[in-house]
Amino acid sequence: MSHPAKAMHNHYAEPAATPYGPVRAQVMNQASFDAALNEISSWPGYAPTPLLELDHLAKEMGVAKIYYKDERGRFGLGSFKALGGAYAVANVLRENIAKATGLNTISSAQLLSGEFKDIIQASTVTCATDGNHGRSVAWGARLFGCHCVIYVHEFVSQGRRDAIAHYGAEVREVKGNYDDAVRHTAATAAAEGWTVVSDTSYPGYRDIPLDVMHGYGVMAAEIVEQMKNSAPPTHVFAQAGVGAMAAAVCADFWLQWSDKRPRFIVVEPTEADCVFRSLEAGKQVVVDGSLDTVMAGLACGEVSDLGWAILQGGVNACAAIDDAYALDAMRLLANPQAGDQAIVAGETGGVGLGALLAARDHADIRQTLGLDANSRVLLLGSEGDTDPVIYKQVVGRDAAEVLAS
Repeated sequence: MSHPAKAMHNHYAEPAATPYGPVRAQVMNQASFDAALNEISSWPGYAPTPLLELDHLAKEMGVAKIYYKDERGRFGLGSFKALGGAYAVANVLRENIAKATGLNTISSAQLLSGEFKDIIQASTVTCATDGNHGRSVAWGARLFGCHCVIYVHEFVSQGRRDAIAHYGAEVREVKGNYDDAVRHTAATAAAEGWTVVSDTSYPGYRDIPLDVMHGYGVMAAEIVEQMKNSAPPTHVFAQAGVGAMAAAVCADFWLQWSDKRPRFIVVEPTEADCVFRSLEAGKQVVVDGSLDTVMAGLACGEVSDLGWAILQGGVNACAAIDDAYALDAMRLLANPQAGDQAIVAGETGGVGLGALLAARDHADIRQTLGLDANSRVLLLGSEGDTDPVIYKQVVGRDAAEVLAS
């Protein structure tokens, strides 16, 4: 197998050499991660997602351990995105209530109780999405009772559009790619008086993406707790679109594990490798074009400003992989080695394993990523079958059939 892939080592930071520091703490900090965990863990239906050990796959990949954080069951939404968008929606509504009433401490229970129904119903949240983030914002809007308009670009599948509409949001299409949809959403929201709830930050838009990112940190906090009686991983593979999730996980691990933090590896599609190119250039680089990749949640051409603030010094290596590796990873997880658990992973969810497959096939990539027989690898299974039709086309079975096997 020889699908196109590339890897680059980033010399800005070795795991034990660079402290997190006060500058990064102005972007993401432990107090804000803790606040997000306290809030989200109080919601109906919250439960930590499983951290699976895939020992037979580890042997096949030539590493000591593989851990897989399976986000498919997160609040019934199918991905980690449930953590960020809905958390930011709750905080937007708190701010609106505070402006109207002067109250500065408003619990989730109060948001859900109907006490501020009129203020909440007068609020509209919006965002651009490749699918999963929009679903989270729409779910949060329905949970707390406000209006929601979601913009998708023309390459978002019908299944993902339907999943967003299922939560009561109005779904509108924007011609062009994800970044075009982001710009259109910002302009429309400004004209209509809506609030943009995005994980993409840009000049003048910072606080809400920070809420989204701190929400994503719940996943990392759960992993630290789940591994408290084990040695931390030596490597973590984090997929990056705009870089929000990758930056949140990187920051949280950096803060909690300090000089024991893993080597941090970002994985992207070769057709949407904005983090790779930005690290290579030492500054943010925009990737133009259709950004056409089956890894729908990663089809982004611009790194978030806030994500870049963490990733620029926190990434140890970056890998860009062809779509075929992501599809191979989906099939391999669905058809595990004897003794390992079958896993339902979408096109984006299996990307970390896709990078491991590339490292297996290319010795130079394996060397660049610093992998050897002693490596303990953490993969972030960011989504399950968020588009069941596409999943069945790729794997040949639906999720129920995979899990039953």
